Amino acid sequence: MRATNLYAPTLREMPSDAELISHKLMLRGGFMRKSANGMYNFLPLGWKVIKKIENIIRDEMDKAGGQEIMMPILQPSELWEESGRWAAYGEEMMRLKDRHGHSYSLGPTHEEMITALVRNEVRSYKQLPLMLYQIQDKFRDERRPRFGLMRSREFIMKDLYSFDKDEAGMNISYEKMYKAYGNIFTRVGLKYRPVEADNGAIGGGHSHEFTAISDAGESFIACCTKCDYAASDEKAELKAIIPENETEEELKKVPTPNAHTIDLLVKCLNIPIEKTIKAVAYQTEQDELVLVFVRGDHDVNEAKVLHFVENARELRMADEDAIKAAGGCPGFMSPIGIKKGTKTLVDLTAYEMKNAVSGANEVDTHYTGVNPKRDFKNVIVADIRMVKEGDACPRCGAPFTLTRGIEVGQVFTLGTKYSEAMKATFLDENGKDKPFVMGCYGIGVGRTMAAIIEQKHDENGIIWPLSVAPFEVVVVPVNAKNEDQLKAAEKIYDELREKNIDALLDDRAERAGVKFKDADLIGYPLRITVGPKTVDEGIVEVKIRKTGDIKLFNMDNYLSEVLKVLEDL
Repeated sequence: MRATNLYAPTLREMPSDAELISHKLMLRGGFMRKSANGMYNFLPLGWKVIKKIENIIRDEMDKAGGQEIMMPILQPSELWEESGRWAAYGEEMMRLKDRHGHSYSLGPTHEEMITALVRNEVRSYKQLPLMLYQIQDKFRDERRPRFGLMRSREFIMKDLYSFDKDEAGMNISYEKMYKAYGNIFTRVGLKYRPVEADNGAIGGGHSHEFTAISDAGESFIACCTKCDYAASDEKAELKAIIPENETEEELKKVPTPNAHTIDLLVKCLNIPIEKTIKAVAYQTEQDELVLVFVRGDHDVNEAKVLHFVENARELRMADEDAIKAAGGCPGFMSPIGIKKGTKTLVDLTAYEMKNAVSGANEVDTHYTGVNPKRDFKNVIVADIRMVKEGDACPRCGAPFTLTRGIEVGQVFTLGTKYSEAMKATFLDENGKDKPFVMGCYGIGVGRTMAAIIEQKHDENGIIWPLSVAPFEVVVVPVNAKNEDQLKAAEKIYDELREKNIDALLDDRAERAGVKFKDADLIGYPLRITVGPKTVDEGIVEVKIRKTGDIKLFNMDNYLSEVLKVLEDL
């Protein structure tokens, strides 16, 4: 490819509407352009990177036994109604109707479609195990699309689904995918960590997120400082923090005027925040009230709370009327006095507290001397709080550190969640109908591209790993109008291509400085400069983008030297 024919409109200034460096550099480097909120056009450079990432994914999926297919993006509502997710999935699902009034969605995920496909075709255990995957656009109506490809409304995903005859087979498929994901993210050059994760709306059993370590990440991962335990902040298991033993005090009501927040309560009573119990009230899509209580300095983990609420996908802050109808008082709540039958969750640590302070369900009034084990009735006690820096690892007790990360992939065990709901069965060795035991495995292709840039850039632009670079080498004649320089550059360009090196010839009639800046901005791993020394002395200059090192090679042996440099990248 010659740069005079390449559609790569670079920008000199940082785009004002972009926040993350990956978003800024993809716009500046001519990799993509915004078409609408949360939607982007990929230009040739960006699409080349996407295809190289996809090809690495395909290679590892195929090696692990996956077979590539392609399913429709448009999905009929009937399949989602079979699984029970049509109503439950929420507002992120983009729904539409055809001219006949039939309801469809633009696929946010494909569990229903693949289950329907396989149940119609696979009838015997002899056809198992089976792993089918696709690389395709997905659609989710994000409330706040932002950060470029990190959180968009249309995005490219690789999704693979495994079908096995039993749980043991599912676990084997899971391990194959877990290993393949490690290979993929290593090959694309990411520094990553697999962490235990929550299954969320997908459902099923256990799960791991593959998280690219980056300060730009929206999520935190908790990593033990001693053992190898790591989990997303939503999934991290926490044990109760046991306070020092105290003699139980009598439960008393005390006036706390205007102390309707934890901070105001601490100031009002002049007590440490660790002695307070915080209340948070939610409602589900079905308007069920859910009351949650944690220690005053802790935050509620909504993902954990959802595990205790049937048929709910998301939570919203509760209406005052709903709280009052259950016997509660907004700003001054506790489980004491709440109507029986109200779903009330108390965190493990809050339940162990001694002589704490909590609301009295009366305006401007709190209880002191609260001992939850004695005073809280009809509550569910569970780990429902967010992890904090320094919390104890559930495996070895050493403290956690929190690190930001970008989720680039996730693997799930689904079990029979979808096959049972959709009556997808096969005949086992004894001729009996059994539901398929399934797994689900996704990679965000565009998000992986963005994560690579977040990890690999400098003040001049992107530093692509060789495996996914839009071009591996750019050949730059200092003066493309100089016939001898251009001829020498074309010779090098042709010889590189003969060696199957993905090369670009920057034959534009631009100043050398402009071409050098573009080369650094776009992030080609190697830049070969052809100038007066090449013509007069047979010397070419080779710059390694990653290190900034510059090497001088003689035209007689430059090719073998360049091949060696590329091998080391």
